Amino acid sequence: MNLLVLAAEGGENPLIPPIPELVIGLIAFVIVFGFLAKKLLPNINKVLDERREAIEGGIEKAEAAQTEAQSVLEQYKAQLAEARHEAARLRQEALEQGTALKEELRAEGQRQREEIIAAGHAQIEADRKAASHALRQDVGKLATDLAGKLVGESLEDHARQSRTIDRFLGELEEKAASNGAAR
Repeated sequence: MNLLVLAAEGGENPLIPPIPELVIGLIAFVIVFGFLAKKLLPNINKVLDERREAIEGGIEKAEAAQTEAQSVLEQYKAQLAEARHEAARLRQEALEQGTALKEELRAEGQRQREEIIAAGHAQIEADRKAASHALRQDVGKLATDLAGKLVGESLEDHARQSRTIDRFLGELEEKAASNGAAR
């Protein structure tokens, strides 16, 4: 309310400045504005242009980097797929080689087993023949000695002894064969 009372008494409005002050203020504003427009505004525009170019360049660089990163990612994925394929191929190849090696070792073991069995049969046959020969000689000597004692004369003649032994053993073999066939 005090403002209304003052306005009614003096007739001047305190919110409206006097005209000479208004003109001087306006001229000072135009001078300061002109000075700022001539000196400060170009620098501000220059800084803003540099910022805009930096931002646009940054965006372009970011897009280029993103494109390059996408390209590298695709190459990585392709290499990874190729590496997985190669690993699967190597695994399959190793499995095949292992199977072939196992079969080869099994065949080698079978061959060695057959050789051992054949060598064992050959050894048994050789031992049987040697035992048969030794037995034949022992039986022949005993038969010759016994025959000599029965006959009363010596059967020391080797040729006669061999014929006698062969005839005796032949008779034994015939009897054994006829007994084996009769059964």
